Amino acid sequence: MEKKYYKPAPRRSDDFIYGIRAVIEAVESGRGINKVLLQKGLQGSLFKELSTLLNAHNVIYQGVPVQKLDSVTRKNHQGVVAFVSPIEYTKLDLLLPLIYERGEQPFFLILDRITDVRNLGAIARSAECNGVHGIILPSRGSALVGSDAVKTSAGALNKIPVCKEDNLKVVIDFLRNSGLKIVGCSEKAEKAVYDVDLKGPTAIIMGSEEDGISPAYLNLCDNIVKIPMYGSIPSLNVSVSASILMYEFNKQTHG
Repeated sequence: MEKKYYKPAPRRSDDFIYGIRAVIEAVESGRGINKVLLQKGLQGSLFKELSTLLNAHNVIYQGVPVQKLDSVTRKNHQGVVAFVSPIEYTKLDLLLPLIYERGEQPFFLILDRITDVRNLGAIARSAECNGVHGIILPSRGSALVGSDAVKTSAGALNKIPVCKEDNLKVVIDFLRNSGLKIVGCSEKAEKAVYDVDLKGPTAIIMGSEEDGISPAYLNLCDNIVKIPMYGSIPSLNVSVSASILMYEFNKQTHG
């Protein structure tokens, strides 16, 4: 039998920009940037200007060898490649008051280290269908919101607000102090999701595909629920689990 080798899909050119001046202009214009790769050892006044700008705008960046940059593009990248987002991120502290002002009860999803782009897109699609007010992602350790994620979401990521936050613990504290209850989903929970009151302002946390919700965030939850399993496989895909919780929330809320 012929041995087959995995060949990674080529990157879409609209997912990244390159060159020091081009990235500086993108940051200054407020364009959504997921992260920046900087060649290790890069020096010069223009590079210093970029570094200062990235820090001032809280843009995630990482020092990498030139080979990493060459694997993204063979064009003259000048030691700098920025992965850009096709969406504009929303500030949570501005979004939440608007929801209350409209007389609606806030409903959020917090995604802790969801790294698969397809899962992110599928969750966003279900979230939009379920009237979720916003999806909250950590700045680090999450799938990038690129063109593949938008495509998988069937365009939902263009319609639902996405908040990218540096510290999920701070986010959870902010939401709890703003009147939301925090509900975590874990297969180790004692209560089934159907037996817990989900009505009212709520944020649901879904955890990593590998090891679920971080223990530090589980400890901050008001309720931890599980989805009953009746087969031999102990857990569901995270996008399916998220959909079940969202639909249960709406069933309890709207009847």
